[in-house]
Amino acid sequence: MDKLLWMQCLVRAVETGSFSAVARELGIGQPNVSRHIASLEKALDTRLLHRSTRQLVATPEGQRYYAQARQALDLIAQADADARGQQKPHGLLRVSCAPTLGTEKIIVALPGFLGRYPDVEVELRLGDDYIDLVAQGVDIAIRGGVLKDSSLRARRVGTSERICVASATYLEKHGVPQQPADLLQHQCLIYTLMAGAGGWPFKGGEVQVQGRLRLNSLEGIRKAVLQDIGIAYLPSWTVAGELRSGKLRALLSEHAAPRMPLNAVYAAQRLLPRRAVVFIDFISAVFAATPGLDGNSIV
Repeated sequence: MDKLLWMQCLVRAVETGSFSAVARELGIGQPNVSRHIASLEKALDTRLLHRSTRQLVATPEGQRYYAQARQALDLIAQADADARGQQKPHGLLRVSCAPTLGTEKIIVALPGFLGRYPDVEVELRLGDDYIDLVAQGVDIAIRGGVLKDSSLRARRVGTSERICVASATYLEKHGVPQQPADLLQHQCLIYTLMAGAGGWPFKGGEVQVQGRLRLNSLEGIRKAVLQDIGIAYLPSWTVAGELRSGKLRALLSEHAAPRMPLNAVYAAQRLLPRRAVVFIDFISAVFAATPGLDGNSIV
């Protein structure tokens, strides 16, 4: 019984979504891949994959088993590399982050990372939802805020400031708020995925703003504020260019809340692979060179 091979087949089947892809990768033939996974399911007495003619989907039990099996295989690969004296990062790295941060800052920096570490593959998952890192098999998540989950560890990779902005056209028509409480008289663009949604924090406390437009995308809010629809509360780095060009104006800067830490978060119980360590180092350097993420205010 080669349970390690069974685990490899299951892990790569979940990751590729294809028995044939696993067969080509391992050089064992597609029927063998199916048979090995079936043997694993029989040994565990549970269904790990839902199979159809179109796709493979992990069951809830399969997803949990996959996450732990992925960690086990990573540890074995790391042990093998250490025994051979190989310190070069390698393997598949899964990173989760918000769509705007991923699109605007991480993807554009990836050529440098991939060029520096040719044996590392990156799977970038873009989404605003907080996912279960272990269950989803994610190595690192880039998240803002203070870490509250004791099952996770965090390393700070930057800081982010959020500011109120509006277009000149909107301010000419509706006036400029002088105090946070003045926002109650304005149309504010509500980010529905933000904790508290309509609650915008300031030095003196939170203001429960209101507005006729609600969005679940920071990029959508940035587009909306440029269309003169209302006042937005955004990470300053997302509107740095518009502030410099004068398309947008920063508001209530003297009342701004403290900067928010930006962390690379990972599961506390697992050994962080070398490829994840070097990625955190790399992205920390990228953010340190990015106005609005580097600890300095851009307004």
